[in-house]
Amino acid sequence: MLGLPLGARVLVSRAAVDFRKAHDGLVAVVRDAFRDDPLSGDLFVFFNRRRDRIKVLVWDRNGFWLLYKRLERGTFEALSIEGDVTRAEIDRVRLAMLLEGVAQKSVRFRRNFAARVGITARRDEQHAGAAG
Repeated sequence: MLGLPLGARVLVSRAAVDFRKAHDGLVAVVRDAFRDDPLSGDLFVFFNRRRDRIKVLVWDRNGFWLLYKRLERGTFEALSIEGDVTRAEIDRVRLAMLLEGVAQKSVRFRRNFAARVGITARRDEQHAGAAG
C-alpha cells in the first residue's frame, strides 16, 4: 500500500483535465497552469469532465507516480473549496474521504479538534536566545 508523504500538500485542479494526458502532460499543467514545482513531492489531483475518474501525480525521488481511479458507478464529489481559479489546496483527510466516496457536507470535525497546530516560542525564550 502506498502512503502519502508527510508534509506534502494536496493540490486539486479546479478545472477538468483532458485524461489523454499522461505523466508529461500533467507535469506541464502543474508547471504552466498551477505555477508549481512538479518535483516538490506534493500531490496534484486532476478530474475528468464527468468527474468519474481521478488522477493523482506525485514525484517520488527518482520518478513520477501516476495513480488513476475510475468509478464504475457514480461520480466524485465536487469540492467546495477556496483557492485560486486554477487549483485549491485540501488536506490529506479530505483527499481520503474524496477517494472513498464520503459526502464531505455531512462530515463534522469534533469541536475541540485542531486541524493545524503551531507552536511558537514564548517571549522570554526569544529574548533569552537573543541575549545568550
